[in-house]
Amino acid sequence: MEKDPSTLQPSGLTSGKGSEEERIPGLLQLMSAGSVRVATLPLQGRELELGRGHAELGEAQDPRMSRRHARIHFDGRRWQVTDLGSQNGTFVDGERLTPQTPREAQRVIRMGDSLFVPSADVGPVKKRGVVLVDGFVRGPALQGLLDEVTRAAQLGFSLHIHGESGAGKEGVARTFHQHGPQREGPFIAVNCAAIPQGVAERLLFGSRKGAFSGADDAEGYLQAAHGGTLFLDEVVELELAVQAKLLRVLETREVLPLGSARSRKVDIRVCSASNKNLRGLVAEGKLREDLYFRIGRPEVMLPPLRQRPEELPLLLQQAVQQVASGPGLHVSLLEACLLRPWPGNVRELFVEIRTAAQAALMQGAQRIEARHLSPSAGTAFGPSTPLQVTNEKVPPVVPEAPSRASPLDAAERARIEEALRQHGGNVAATARALGMHRTQLRRLLERHAIVAPTGGEDDQ
Repeated sequence: MEKDPSTLQPSGLTSGKGSEEERIPGLLQLMSAGSVRVATLPLQGRELELGRGHAELGEAQDPRMSRRHARIHFDGRRWQVTDLGSQNGTFVDGERLTPQTPREAQRVIRMGDSLFVPSADVGPVKKRGVVLVDGFVRGPALQGLLDEVTRAAQLGFSLHIHGESGAGKEGVARTFHQHGPQREGPFIAVNCAAIPQGVAERLLFGSRKGAFSGADDAEGYLQAAHGGTLFLDEVVELELAVQAKLLRVLETREVLPLGSARSRKVDIRVCSASNKNLRGLVAEGKLREDLYFRIGRPEVMLPPLRQRPEELPLLLQQAVQQVASGPGLHVSLLEACLLRPWPGNVRELFVEIRTAAQAALMQGAQRIEARHLSPSAGTAFGPSTPLQVTNEKVPPVVPEAPSRASPLDAAERARIEEALRQHGGNVAATARALGMHRTQLRRLLERHAIVAPTGGEDDQ
């Protein structure tokens, strides 16, 4: 069974830097005795034995851990966990282990009220930690990315941010603005995907009275960003004619409002973002090649939340704090969040955790547990089976296939195909990454004629 890189590797590995000799395999401890604790536990050789009283676990020991609780072994590719006969059991990826029977761990290990994530390199977290700056949770990957963004801003470059929806692209754009020479000017964020068809030109470039029926003098987003930064989220959604006019503004630094005979000088920095591949869109004729070369470089890649597990504890705390008298976090909640892919990233996480906190308050619970989380939260599709986080192994309930297949959304199809490629056609590993049961994924593949790459045997 192959590892799942989309959920296993903490953010420090996403850059691919460093040789095998430089990596420090180990565990990330994300919760200790029910309290958030982001710490690194490097392996001693190839193994690490953990239990209550071990110095590696810090001063606050977990009373629900046995003195000899579990042994973790890493052979350079796979993590094997063996429960040593602990009183409260060891759970790997949500399932309880049989004592003295090794099991491969891919996502998360629970011992008592403590949680651990296996990592081929804990060095980045050990070196840089997870910090909270201006309300922005930053793990090693984000810290490194924001260092690049800061350099681009200081050098006067434009910037393009590539990342999934909800991953935090606007926060990265604000960092770009705050470290540039025009930091004292306005920051104007524009969601190009939300602009209705036919009005983008008026909203971006402004208009003069009489330009069209009912038109008054109106300032556009470009004029509003004068002396500051214009952030164009999903810039690829703009019509080609608007793209051409935008390119001219960026090259001449002059805006010609609708209905005006005179242009106006503007001094702006441009930061753009998209969750799509710009070069692919140029090839498809949906993005002008000349505009791509104007705004598409330099580019930074914002990793999705599922590749930044070390950030989850602080993000959960932030989300709960937004609910009045927010309850505490139960270990099962963080475990459940680590087991889900969160396609909507931080935005989805915040919405779902706030909802779970409200549900816990309505029930009078002191802590938010996994049972308060919606079954569909953090999963790729609404009807997918929730991942069970319980004390006993519960057989998954596979939803019945509909009698008539509706067309699969292009974005969902692309997401499935990309996940299959990443996992070499392994249906079970792909299903875990997508947050669904493997039987449901098989049905989707058959129903919509999606061919998995060869060579990926189905694991159990």
